[in-house]
Amino acid sequence: MNADILTNISVIKDRITGACMANYRDPGEVKLLLATKTVPAARINIALQAGHTLIAENKVQELKEKYAALKAVPHTNHFIGHLQTNKIKDLIKCEVSCLQSLDRLELAEKLHQRLLSENKTMDVLIQVNTSGEESKFGAQPELVFELVTRVSKLKTLKIKGLMTIGLFSAETEKIRPCFRLLKNIQQQIMDLNLPGVTMQELSMGMSGDLEIAVAEGATIVRVGTAVFGQRVYPDSYYWNEGDTLGK
Repeated sequence: MNADILTNISVIKDRITGACMANYRDPGEVKLLLATKTVPAARINIALQAGHTLIAENKVQELKEKYAALKAVPHTNHFIGHLQTNKIKDLIKCEVSCLQSLDRLELAEKLHQRLLSENKTMDVLIQVNTSGEESKFGAQPELVFELVTRVSKLKTLKIKGLMTIGLFSAETEKIRPCFRLLKNIQQQIMDLNLPGVTMQELSMGMSGDLEIAVAEGATIVRVGTAVFGQRVYPDSYYWNEGDTLGK
């Protein structure tokens, strides 16, 4: 079972490398993020101890439950779920280095205040709803520019790029416009030359569509089930559709 996890990671990394080569990109530009929702700490540790140290949770409760069991092995913890403002304190306590799902000003302001009081900073990605589906979280594309501009004034938050889920579809070509839209928004924000906004990261793509995501400029792909195996219950058992951020 342990070997399966490492074999699966190797397969995914080979796919990322192949997609980069096919699109004249350096494979070093694309990071594999292991989406660890519902995965026990012992299984996550197998990946961490093998050097695959970029992980992310969807739920603060799971983040808290696994924090102590994982902290002995150095790793980088991102958060990719919909974050409620009353969970900000726990997010910081669990040493999350990047919130990938910042999607509204209220959350940004409350996170800023908490970080300010603790003399800390945090990297953030702005989540964009590129599919237009009501079930998805994320800022509407036309509102992203104002959100980025206002968040950029909050000095504890370091905007590093954008994140999107994209359309859930078995027809992968239907997903491409979502990723292309995110890339276009990234370029438009870069053109604004906002102080402190780097736009270096595009977090998009999961196991089923990572090749398209890489072709359209992804720098982070989020993979969970294809590495750790099928979960006991479907995502909908644990939380709503808006939180299915890593497959």
